[in-house]
Amino acid sequence: MQFTDILLHWYADNKRSLPWRGERDVYRVWVSEIILQQTRIQQGWDYYLRFIKAFPDVKALAEADEEQVLRVWQGLGYYSRARNMHAAAQSVMREHEGKFPSTYEQVRQLKGIGDYTAAAICAFAYGLPYPAVDGNVLRIISRVFGIHDNIADNSTRKDITSLCQKLMKNADPSDFNQALMDFGSLQCTPKNPDCEHCPMQGECYAFKHQQVDTLPVNIKRIQIKNRYFHYFVCINHDEIIIEKREKEDIWKGLYQLPMSETKSSKRLDYKLLYQTKHQLTHQTLHAFFYDTPDASTLPESAGQRLKIKVKDIDNYAFPKLIINFFNTLQ
Repeated sequence: MQFTDILLHWYADNKRSLPWRGERDVYRVWVSEIILQQTRIQQGWDYYLRFIKAFPDVKALAEADEEQVLRVWQGLGYYSRARNMHAAAQSVMREHEGKFPSTYEQVRQLKGIGDYTAAAICAFAYGLPYPAVDGNVLRIISRVFGIHDNIADNSTRKDITSLCQKLMKNADPSDFNQALMDFGSLQCTPKNPDCEHCPMQGECYAFKHQQVDTLPVNIKRIQIKNRYFHYFVCINHDEIIIEKREKEDIWKGLYQLPMSETKSSKRLDYKLLYQTKHQLTHQTLHAFFYDTPDASTLPESAGQRLKIKVKDIDNYAFPKLIINFFNTLQ
């Protein structure tokens, strides 16, 4: 089709050079796709190389300790991705005799893999005709084909996925999907797209009708929750007290300073060292750090509490919020 021909010609001249581009090893494709969820390519690049070096294949990942996996992942955020990958690798070893599944249905059943990631893995590693529909694709298709339905709705995503299935009919699935990703990242960007030099001008509904700034329609219904974390900095000589998060909540399995959560922003009756705000997708964390030299005044721990040497802090995986605080101390 005209759209697909234009897209692939553009891709041949403009595709980006990325460490996972053209990769057919399904394990490496999987790792790259999970890392790129909620992560910019510039940041994900180094983490991909680091992860592959630490865990070169699914067997190595499955046999690693969860803490080791989280340590390699530290600073990338959304730690459930790392825990899910670890669990999925163990499932591959246990249920698939160490061979990564090769059908969409089986790939989709692995922990942490949704529709988009399953489609991307199957297209890139196996050449199967599944469109990987992400925000870039929703934006491009909405603009070019004049789709005014809300892309935040599952029904719209399904309609666009069906349309992409038709558009990729005679194309290489890997090239088609990667072309859409690059076109959305380089050409048909969310803001200030380069419409004047876009080869899709003649096909684009939004350009013809001056609706580039209003398409796609994206009405998100997200409620942001405020949470108030109070951290206690207990350092004596060269030792510091930390604890492990074990509840089913954000950052499960990571370490932190002893912490108490309250329902308001009211400060506690300790000497305040530092306060900050940390934004997650659906939560705003208001964090307060208090000087607490007397360990007997620490609140009761909800998890495993340890006393470690300050110099050994780097041996433990902490969320970025805590890492940033440590950096202020330095």
